[in-house]
Amino acid sequence: MTEFFKGLARFRRGPWELVATILIALGVFMLMQPFVMWAFTYSFITTLVGTVMFIVVSHFPE
Repeated sequence: MTEFFKGLARFRRGPWELVATILIALGVFMLMQPFVMWAFTYSFITTLVGTVMFIVVSHFPE
């Protein structure tokens, strides 16, 4: 687990892509759930942030 945090601190592609992928999945989950209105409200922006983050971090070094 410490390698993960070292990768985040050094701006390595793998750990940041994982964070971006989790954000995208969280946004899609928030969009599909019918129970919590605030989660549905912020689902699009969460998915958008994850997508833009994935595009940016895909240019980081390995």
